[in-house]
Amino acid sequence: QVQLVESGGGLVQAGGSLRLSCAASGSILFINVMGWYRQAPGNQRELVATITSGGSTDYADSVKGRFTISRDNAKNTVTLQMNSLKPEDTAVYYCNAAGVITYQSNQRDVWGQGTQVTVSS
Repeated sequence: QVQLVESGGGLVQAGGSLRLSCAASGSILFINVMGWYRQAPGNQRELVATITSGGSTDYADSVKGRFTISRDNAKNTVTLQMNSLKPEDTAVYYCNAAGVITYQSNQRDVWGQGTQVTVSS
């Protein structure tokens, strides 16, 4: 019912920037927390950044000062601005929505399909 679609991934050189976007669709009344996670080959999926409906943010230490998360509650979208990218940022980035309230159900977690981000040396 509820779907998340990511966009904005690609290949960039170290020091460059990318902006990832995620749009949630469906009969959505409210999303408590939206965030971005990433997973590189051989690694576990890790939290990158989250943002609550009220605008409170949380970042992984590895991206603090470089990444900025934002959201538009009216549009049910979340954006991750990534600056000063490093090769270590290379991963598949997944959009997440937690605490999704619709007209017919509540969903704990909804995940997008993921978008590849590759940072070359």
